[in-house]
Amino acid sequence: MNELKWNDWFNIGVDYIDKAHQRLFSIVSKLLNLNEDTAKQQHACREGIKYFKSYALKHFAEEEAYMQSIHYGDYELHKSLHDNMRDKTIPVLEEELEAHNYSVASVQHFLGICIGWLNAHILIEDYALTGRVSKKWVHQASENEIDSLEKAIVQTLEKLFRIKAQLMSIHYSGEDFSAGSQLCYRLLYYNSKKEPIQVYMIYEQQMILNILSGMLDKQITKVDKTVTYTFKMFSQKLMECIAKHFVLDETYQLEKMDIMTFEQLTKSFDKQYPSYSLLFNTKRNGYFAFCVKQGK
Repeated sequence: MNELKWNDWFNIGVDYIDKAHQRLFSIVSKLLNLNEDTAKQQHACREGIKYFKSYALKHFAEEEAYMQSIHYGDYELHKSLHDNMRDKTIPVLEEELEAHNYSVASVQHFLGICIGWLNAHILIEDYALTGRVSKKWVHQASENEIDSLEKAIVQTLEKLFRIKAQLMSIHYSGEDFSAGSQLCYRLLYYNSKKEPIQVYMIYEQQMILNILSGMLDKQITKVDKTVTYTFKMFSQKLMECIAKHFVLDETYQLEKMDIMTFEQLTKSFDKQYPSYSLLFNTKRNGYFAFCVKQGK
């Protein structure tokens, strides 16, 4: 991807908000081009990302002021999406950029998250301001619930895989954080009342390769069927450990487990985002998302 084009379908009909969105698209498009220019990449991307952040935070404040002016009923939920991006996602992305000295790969991570977030946020949550579409973040998990789930996931990843994870978003909406290089698994559970819960685990492929290489003391460079099914079993074990602390009680039983394409994953988010949807950075090992959706 070397260009991000603005399309009129992104217009929500509020002039200064639409202009701000166009400006954000323009900044990201320039960063995409700069990241491919080896002579300018590092310094230019460093400065460009600082400007993107500054402009995005200014836009969030203006959009929140607009929501208050029209007495928008879901103001608190919408503001929490901005807060999550400002206080969790961007800081973790910035840490990664600094740790990798604004390498091409770290800038790609930054841009992948931002592009996915902008598209989903404008077309769904910002459009909901006009009443023309319904918001997709329906369930607002409590801080205690999120904290419990975060701790369970972080502890389990370290216990099973010897990797450290850092929470970077509590509102993962299916952003393509690795240019299509993910493995996605869905675990379907039912309780005694036949009520379903779906659990999704999304691994950046580099994370899987790094984990297996460390376990086998051998460089694994390709995700083949053996690797795919190995992590299918790992995912089931991962969920067993997490479920002891959060999400599922003893009445839930695993009925089915699928390997999904990324397109199938995002399609399952079409009508409503999962009740719990967390994105983690596992430092040099790559990204990992964990989502729980109640019902089908």
